[in-house]
Amino acid sequence: MVIMMLDHTRDFVHRYALQGFDPTDLAHTSVKLFLTRWITHFCAPVFVFLAGTGAYLQFARGKSRKELSRFLVTRGLWLVVLEFTLVRLGATFSVDYRFLGMMQVIWVIGVSMIVLAALIHLPLRVVAGFGVGMIALHNLLDRFHVQGWRGPNSPVPGFWAKLFIILHQGNEPLPIYGFPSPVFYVLYPLIPWIGVMAAGYAFGAIYQWDAQRRRRILLIMGSVATVLFIILRAINYYGDASPWSRQGTVAFTVLSFLNVTKYPPSLDFLLMTLGPAILALAWFEANSPSSEFETSNASAGSRASRPHTLAARVRNFFITFGRVPLFFYLLQWPTAHLISAGLHFVAGKPTAWMFGNLLGIQGAPVGVGFNLAVVYACWIAGVLLLYPLCKWFAGVKARRKDWWLSYL
Repeated sequence: MVIMMLDHTRDFVHRYALQGFDPTDLAHTSVKLFLTRWITHFCAPVFVFLAGTGAYLQFARGKSRKELSRFLVTRGLWLVVLEFTLVRLGATFSVDYRFLGMMQVIWVIGVSMIVLAALIHLPLRVVAGFGVGMIALHNLLDRFHVQGWRGPNSPVPGFWAKLFIILHQGNEPLPIYGFPSPVFYVLYPLIPWIGVMAAGYAFGAIYQWDAQRRRRILLIMGSVATVLFIILRAINYYGDASPWSRQGTVAFTVLSFLNVTKYPPSLDFLLMTLGPAILALAWFEANSPSSEFETSNASAGSRASRPHTLAARVRNFFITFGRVPLFFYLLQWPTAHLISAGLHFVAGKPTAWMFGNLLGIQGAPVGVGFNLAVVYACWIAGVLLLYPLCKWFAGVKARRKDWWLSYL
C-alpha cells in the first residue's frame, strides 16, 4: 500500500509525469526514475491475487458458497461505484462528469470479484486451471488490435471494438456513445486480471496446510515463477509484446529486460511480480513475528499491546496500512493531490490546472512539477499524514463488527 502511494505521488509531483512523460521510456528516463516506477509494478498484481486468496480464506473459515457469492457481488459492485466516485474525485478534484473516470485497479478488482462469485461454485482445480490458463495464454490476443478513439475529430469505436478494449486491449479513452458524450479511460482491461484473482482464490487452499509444508510449496512456486520469467524474457519469443534489447550500458540493458508490459499485464509482467511476491510470503512464514510484534485486535492501540523494539515498531507501522487497505487507498489519492497543489502554490507555480476536467488539460503548464527528491519527500510526508487516520480506523474495525466495515 505504501509503495503504491509513491507512484501516485510521482504522478502529481514529478515534472516529467506532469508533462505526460513515461518513466519507463529508456530513451529519456534515468535509472532512478525507472526504478521508482518499476518497484510499484508489484502493487496491482499482489492486490488482485491476494483479494482472491482472501475470498478463499473466508470460505475456509465457514462462509457458505452462497454467502460468499453474495458478498463478492455486493463488494464488487461497491468497488466499481467507488472507482467512478470517490477515487475519481480524489484524482481529479473535478465534478465535471464529461470525464467519467479511469478504470483502474479498484474497478478491475470489483469486476473480478463479481466473476469470482460465479467461479467459486466450480471445483477448485477448475478455478485454478481457469486462472492459470488465462494468465498463461492471454498474450495470444496481442496479435489482435482495434483502433481506439483519438479525439473529437476521430471516429468512435463500435460496440465490438469497445468490448475488446475493455476486455483485453486497454489503455484507451472511450466515449460512451459518441463525442461529446462522457468519456472514460480503460487503463486496466479485465483480461487477465480476472484470471489473476481466480488463481489467487485457488492459491488460498495452500493456507489450509501445515506451516512447514506451506512454506516449502511457497518457495517452490515463487522460485518456479521467477525462473520462468527469466527464461521467457531471455528468449524474447512469448510472454511480452515488447522484447528487450541490448542497450548502450549494462544498467540500461537490465532496465530493458525488466521493462515489461503492464497495460494489459503480460505473462512476463505477472511472473516477474507474483513470483517474488510468493517468495516474500515464504520469507514471512519463516520470519513470522512473535507476540511482541503484533497488536492484539481486541486491544488495538492499548498501551499494553504496543511494541517495544524498533523492528516491531516498523513492522506494526506498515501492518497498520495493511489492515485498512481500501480506506488507505481512498485517502491517498486526495492526499497526494493536495500535497502537490500546496507545494505548487508555495513555490509560486500555477495550480488552477490541477482542479479541472482532465479532458480540458492538454498537458500541465510549462515549468510545473519538481525533481525526484521532492517526490520522495512528498511521498513520505503523505504516508506520515495518513498513518494516524489509518491507525484510528484499524482500531474501529478491531473493536466493532458492523457489517458495513467489511466493505471498507
